[in-house]
Amino acid sequence: MKKTILLALLGSLTTGITTAQAAVDLTQVDQFISDTAEKNQLDPQWIRSIISQANHQQSIIDAMNKPAERTLRWFEYRKIFMTDKRVNEGVDFWNKHQDVIDKVSKDSGVDPEYIVAIIGVETFYGRIMGKHKVLDALYTLAFDYPKRSKFFTKELAHFLLLANEQHVNALEAQGSYAGAMGFGQFMPSSYRSYAVDYEKDEKIDLLNNPQDAIASVANYLARHGWVKGGTVVETLAPSALKDVKNNQLKPHLKDVAGKDYTQLALKTSETDTEHWKGLKNFYVISRYNHSHLYVMAVHQVAQAIKQSKLKAKSEGKTTQ
Repeated sequence: MKKTILLALLGSLTTGITTAQAAVDLTQVDQFISDTAEKNQLDPQWIRSIISQANHQQSIIDAMNKPAERTLRWFEYRKIFMTDKRVNEGVDFWNKHQDVIDKVSKDSGVDPEYIVAIIGVETFYGRIMGKHKVLDALYTLAFDYPKRSKFFTKELAHFLLLANEQHVNALEAQGSYAGAMGFGQFMPSSYRSYAVDYEKDEKIDLLNNPQDAIASVANYLARHGWVKGGTVVETLAPSALKDVKNNQLKPHLKDVAGKDYTQLALKTSETDTEHWKGLKNFYVISRYNHSHLYVMAVHQVAQAIKQSKLKAKSEGKTTQ
């Protein structure tokens, strides 16, 4: 059995609790092990052998309490992602994986520039995928981050299931401080729900296989209702602003043409603001990351990559 193989690889069963685990309620950990084993028909000793090697990391909690989306304004956030380097490397990534991206886009209906842009914004095309052990991140947040403990407890269970299914190595997998993994930074539940085995080799590897990652990002957007060729945002004249809260994610207003939209107000400087309509595909991207700043960054990076690629093609330049 898969879990038996992993137990052998782990060696002797570790049952002691390290000082790095002392910040958590061990009774809560024991209950999690029991519940997860029973619900998913897993060996509780196998789960304990993994959990006992998790380390509580205060730096993870600190990072969760201060994400860039909450502390930066649009003009500060935008300059992190809208760079020549990110755009140029996006074109290179697209060219390198042209056949895969073309096929995935055709099959899923997701416009290719957005597949590329999400991977570019998330991990700089796989170069920066996070250096935290996913096990440590999820353990810390499940048992020592009360306001989101329920969410991360479920993610920890999904992570163990991924390990049991042999998609990840529970003790070695690295990712973000929130436990997201791979080129597209999938949380364990999204990995299990939306990840795609592009090569049909019976192994879905989002950490090392860009083809699986490309197909999985597209599948995620498609499953959340992506409209092929649909507009993400449109400019909104200040005179058309409605007296409602800005920067909601889900379209909840209707324009004169009958299109549903949400109203965005983005600071372009200390004193200036630009206004946009966020349409259906805006909301779809926000299912990936629930921040209007993130969605706008993905959109603008996608458009810049597309234009750069078209320009290179028109000038007869190729990099394949």
